[in-house]
Amino acid sequence: RKQVTRDYGSPQLSKKRGGAHQPLPLTEVVEPVDFEEYVSSHAPGVEAGPLRQLMEFPQDDLELLPLDKECTTLEPPLPEEEEDSLDPRVRDALAVYTDDWLVIHRKFQHYSTTYTPQNSERQRERQRGLVKQTFELDEAAVHDRQDDQDDSKRRSVSLDETPRGSWASSIFDLKNSSPDALLPSVLERTAAEDMDRNNMEARSQERHSDLLGLYPPPDEDEAVERCPLPEVPKEHCGQRIMVKCLSLKFEIEIEPIFGSLALYDVKEKKKISENFYFDLNSDQMKGLLKPHTPHIVISTLARSAIFSITYPSPDIFLVIKLEKVLQQGDIGECCEPYMVMKESDSSKHKEKLEKLRLQAEQACSRLGRFRMPFAWTAIHLLNIVSSVGGLDRSDPDSDSERKSHGTWNERKKKGFERMSVGEEMCNFGTFRPATLTVTNFFKQEGDRLSDEDLYKFLADMRRPSSVLRRLRPVTAQLKIDISPAPDSPHYCLSPELLHVIPYPDLRVRPTKEVLEFPARNVYTPHTTYRNLLYVYPQSLNFSSRQGSVRNIAVKVQFMAGEDPSQALPVSPVQRRT
Repeated sequence: RKQVTRDYGSPQLSKKRGGAHQPLPLTEVVEPVDFEEYVSSHAPGVEAGPLRQLMEFPQDDLELLPLDKECTTLEPPLPEEEEDSLDPRVRDALAVYTDDWLVIHRKFQHYSTTYTPQNSERQRERQRGLVKQTFELDEAAVHDRQDDQDDSKRRSVSLDETPRGSWASSIFDLKNSSPDALLPSVLERTAAEDMDRNNMEARSQERHSDLLGLYPPPDEDEAVERCPLPEVPKEHCGQRIMVKCLSLKFEIEIEPIFGSLALYDVKEKKKISENFYFDLNSDQMKGLLKPHTPHIVISTLARSAIFSITYPSPDIFLVIKLEKVLQQGDIGECCEPYMVMKESDSSKHKEKLEKLRLQAEQACSRLGRFRMPFAWTAIHLLNIVSSVGGLDRSDPDSDSERKSHGTWNERKKKGFERMSVGEEMCNFGTFRPATLTVTNFFKQEGDRLSDEDLYKFLADMRRPSSVLRRLRPVTAQLKIDISPAPDSPHYCLSPELLHVIPYPDLRVRPTKEVLEFPARNVYTPHTTYRNLLYVYPQSLNFSSRQGSVRNIAVKVQFMAGEDPSQALPVSPVQRRT
């Protein structure tokens, strides 16, 4: 940079090209020359010189390398319409999700000042197996300590023979001291070339091959220039957990009961995952709904789900909701038989149970497509991680040993988002698998169906004196497994119900990946085509309506265009008002 400034001048330092040299006063602050800006504004043109190649952009620096895009599913993530029937602009837009990558590789980037090949991981690799270096300063300190110890010993020995402070003590020290080693050839004349060669050989003895590699890397937070190598775009994935629903049993069996799982963040007051619906009913109970389900899709038979958690925190709950077929009457009246009756007392309540089964059969035949809330419960995920315990860091299966240190952007992001002590314990990717039997189900209150009410209940569950203890429980037993999700699970379906590789047999009961709704934005590109629309009716207010309370079913349809025949029906959802 100094040589270029002297050859071509600088608008801040001289007026070489414009006229006579005009020195600047010493009191004026001179900004350093921006090399790139000056070269771009003062092209050398036809001027020749030894530094011209430094100003010209190398013609062979850029290299385009094709990279195959990895498809994680058996089917390409594209719309179901035929490619020829799509609009050309839509077809070109969708090609972004299927075309291969084109990587721009810079051959000479490693010569740039912004490229830093040193990192903490490479430093540890280079320092393995190195002999501990002992420097002269350390040896001198060791000798000084030894000399002090020897002096104290000699003084203690000679105290009886000679008085302290007398001239004889110095003579005693001189007699016992050893002379310094003589320097060979100190008075001989040696040629400068021989001296340089001897010094070079001495420096090469036991010298580390990568001496500069042992120097600590520069702090990336304080770097003036930064040009990291970009990574290949990929879909974001947080810490993943797998939940398997094994069985659901009640004291009495009179009708089919359906369940759903979802993750909620109490601190953010936000639902952070889509619902996962599971059906653990017996074949006899499923037969009551056969007229409404002539064909069963295998994806609806899933009993295990994989949830992704981008921001682990101690405020995340796994909420389990149970639903039943819509029937006449208040929700509390529908739950009453499950709280007072038992199958062991079938002889005592035989007639009543038969009546309830008959009513449930009639409701299934008439309203089998509609659901109503029944009961709910929640599992605090932090209790699962803390009670079971995390994996040992020495465990080869631990994810912490396989994860890389991440790019500068990832480390910078983690630096800005410092977790609290409780959040550092929430590592949902390395805890031991656990099998739970959930028995504390709470009756769904008819006037508390909103998410705001649910957040209050979840906050009360974390307190020792919870108000939920005063609620009457619904007797049930739900057995589930919670474990870290494997890296490549078999028989897994994506949120778009696409078969994730590997999928050996299409007839096996699948596992569903549940789409995550992160509590905060995640700034990553979308590399997969995702055509999903989630509609959640929040509330339906009939407070001004006079008369008795009735069950009301709300049906939602998504209108595609202006043609009513193109309406896409959504499964009816019932809410008690």
